[in-house]
Amino acid sequence: MPERSEVAYFGAGPAPLPTEVLERGAEALVNFENTGLSLVEISHRSQIANQILADTKAALATLLEIPNTHDILFMHGGGSGEFSAVVFNMIAVWVEKRRIEAERDLGHDSQKIIDRVRKELQNDLRLDYLVTGSWSLKASQEAANLLEPLGSNFVNVAVDSRKGPAGKFDNIPSEDTWTLTPPRSRDGKSSAFVYYCDNETVDGVEFPRFPERLDRLSTDPSDHVPVVADMSSNFLSRRVDVSKHAVIFGGAQKNIGITDVTLVIVRKDLLTTQPPPSFLHAVGIWSPPTILNWPVIAKNNSLYNTMPIFSIWIAGEVMRGLLETHKNRQLAGQEELAKMKAKQIYDVLDQYPEIYQIVPDRSVRSRMNICFRVRGGDAGQEKSFLQDAETQLLQGLKGHRSVGGIRISNYNAVDLARVKKLTTFLEDFAGKSRYQDI
Repeated sequence: MPERSEVAYFGAGPAPLPTEVLERGAEALVNFENTGLSLVEISHRSQIANQILADTKAALATLLEIPNTHDILFMHGGGSGEFSAVVFNMIAVWVEKRRIEAERDLGHDSQKIIDRVRKELQNDLRLDYLVTGSWSLKASQEAANLLEPLGSNFVNVAVDSRKGPAGKFDNIPSEDTWTLTPPRSRDGKSSAFVYYCDNETVDGVEFPRFPERLDRLSTDPSDHVPVVADMSSNFLSRRVDVSKHAVIFGGAQKNIGITDVTLVIVRKDLLTTQPPPSFLHAVGIWSPPTILNWPVIAKNNSLYNTMPIFSIWIAGEVMRGLLETHKNRQLAGQEELAKMKAKQIYDVLDQYPEIYQIVPDRSVRSRMNICFRVRGGDAGQEKSFLQDAETQLLQGLKGHRSVGGIRISNYNAVDLARVKKLTTFLEDFAGKSRYQDI
């Protein structure tokens, strides 16, 4: 049986964790800090649990330099759960803004206010999505499914990368081609938010930087549209200007911790800009389900129901490890390390173009999920690649079932030694494959 130190795991999620965090976690599962209880047994409403929440929030706030304008929530449901939560909560915010405007114009005639907002909801509401990969596609589809009983014109896919020459998710179209909903256009239409997925785990596509179009939307008062980002698979791998986002969310099981906890960073004004559920129902829209209701979760310090305190503690341990490693450089240090590791892998793949074909365009190559084909996607060659890798204890390299191929997930816990072992294998396999051609 192999030792843990002998295995190099590159799975896309659940992802590897630092061994020292797992070792401390093993102790916490049996006897947490000499309490005589396992951390999974301790009440989520205990002083210990509340301290774990506070400590984890503090570590995340320090790493990402989260301003006081934003709150941190711990939720269930993963990124897929937040696909729905974003729709429910952000539409509620949009409706409340329209209700306030109607009340200003119509006074306190409640029926006239309801009638006007109901009409505006049907005619004016838009949700903008930048579809650059499989997960942003799923997010847009979830929004369309949720709103289907009301109509089919609410979701505006402002970008669909599949419409490029290759017909697949391999690039991000130029920003001047994006068809975002104009901010409060003359016909009254406006977007409740614009959503993007910062890193597409399945397709290996990552935004190289915060888009300029979204920068303008997030900072110009006359053009302001809330920006929502799914950062599930590149969370804590580089610096982020949180102030330019209304919402950032991510499942923990990639760069942060283990499954069953979702981190949501939400601007505080959004937590106080929702109408009563009765008003939402009166204008023909659903109120957010309690378990996905950001204001409810925030009001209850993420403890509306039983949260997985052990999972939150693990996330906190990972965050404190990053702070200890990079000190006052915080995520700048981790960003440099992630770039270094990704470059080492891509350099080897580029060295053997006849053997390895990288899927996405060079301009949007992900640092986290490196997707490529072997010999143009030859099934036998890719099977051989994976089998040979397994014999070297290089694991988790199979591409997502929807696209196939090979995927190297270069998350934070993958160290330089394991990257070196992988690049050596890539060179050896390429050499063997070339020799077979002779």
